Amino acid sequence: MWQKFSLRTRINLLLALVLALGLAANIARLVLEAGPRVQAEDRSVVRLAREFIDTIVAGLNEAPDAEARLNRMVDDLNRLRHISITRQGDGAGMSGAVPDTGDSAGARSPPAWFVAFVHPEKTTVSVPILIKGKPGSLLITSHPNDEVAEIWDGIITQLQIGTVIAIALFLITTRVVSRALAPIRTLSDAMTKIEAGGYDTRVKPDGPPELVAICDKLNHLAATLGDAVDDKRRLAERVVSLQDVERKEIARELHDEFGPYLFALRAHAGALTRIADANDPAADVVRKHGGAILEQVNALQQSNRRVLEKLRPAGLSELGLREALGALLRLWGESHPDVAIETAISPSLGDTGETADLTIYRTIQEALTNVFRHAGATRINVTVEPVGLTSGLTGRGGARVRVRDNGSGLRPDHKLGFGLTGMRERILALGGSLTIASGDHGVTVEAVVPSDARY
Repeated sequence: MWQKFSLRTRINLLLALVLALGLAANIARLVLEAGPRVQAEDRSVVRLAREFIDTIVAGLNEAPDAEARLNRMVDDLNRLRHISITRQGDGAGMSGAVPDTGDSAGARSPPAWFVAFVHPEKTTVSVPILIKGKPGSLLITSHPNDEVAEIWDGIITQLQIGTVIAIALFLITTRVVSRALAPIRTLSDAMTKIEAGGYDTRVKPDGPPELVAICDKLNHLAATLGDAVDDKRRLAERVVSLQDVERKEIARELHDEFGPYLFALRAHAGALTRIADANDPAADVVRKHGGAILEQVNALQQSNRRVLEKLRPAGLSELGLREALGALLRLWGESHPDVAIETAISPSLGDTGETADLTIYRTIQEALTNVFRHAGATRINVTVEPVGLTSGLTGRGGARVRVRDNGSGLRPDHKLGFGLTGMRERILALGGSLTIASGDHGVTVEAVVPSDARY
């Protein structure tokens, strides 16, 4: 049931409960203190009345009208609340009038349960007196019902005032809470729009500092998601473009290289067929056409290897990444003996997966191609080492690829070529990164390629 309430309702209910418990605790305290308070007040009033009588009576014997003054004193004392005084035991037999022991003026009559809980008892004290040699006594009687009525009236008054204050605090706090939580509705609406693809949605930071921080983070998240979607769209367009370029390049190579060889093979095969149809074929002519066919087949095989190398490095699947890179670096070293190539492939690299292996191979291949074409370097350092990845790739390892040369570096206005641009987009699509740093001592190409071995 509690889980169905909104945050605002929960806060309001908790606030109302706290205020109600506080008010109830205060009233309970007053009720529990009522009994001791009545008893203390009763004893105090009786003691004060007795001390007052002792003091007054001591001076009456010297007065000429002692009896009249004693009667007036008794009448005056009976006007006091909470007690009554009567005169007993004198020859005149007179007694003071008993005051009204009803509730105090304006006080509310306490309910029976409260009177029974307080359980007041009357206290009677006889004070002996001696007037002109005549003994007598004054009877002091307490009336705790007056005090009980006062206490009950105070409880009711405090209950009323406390209720008004609690209601006022509840309304004020509810208003403050409502205003403080108002941005949550805006945040919810903004999240709904972002979920629907409205990545340009922004929330005005408002409310307490915590909600302002959430608004800022939501705006940053929406902007990041928008950029990611744009990058994904551009990457998809780039992939399609690269595929078209690769298809065109393969078609061009098939047309420019395979076409002439196939035409020549067809011509030589036709010549051999005509010779075979002759009754007396010349052996040297057959040998000539056969040699030409072998040359064309060899040329076709070389062209086929070049095309396959572009599509898939030879030996990468059969020999593994380490052997394939070794073969690639040996070929570059043999074709450029004046350039020293230092290689460091970590033995703890492990299996990074087919896609990652191909990406690592292509990155090194493209970086070396650029170095030999443009850098004029005399030394190249190639490093491949394992690396642990986090930030959304928990549990995935990978490889750090670094190709560093001592060439002339890049010009300040240099733009990445087609090869490295495509390679960067490929690595980003895998969740990795590619950085290119240029300085006075050459260029460093560094890529972090996530492993896909677990897939």
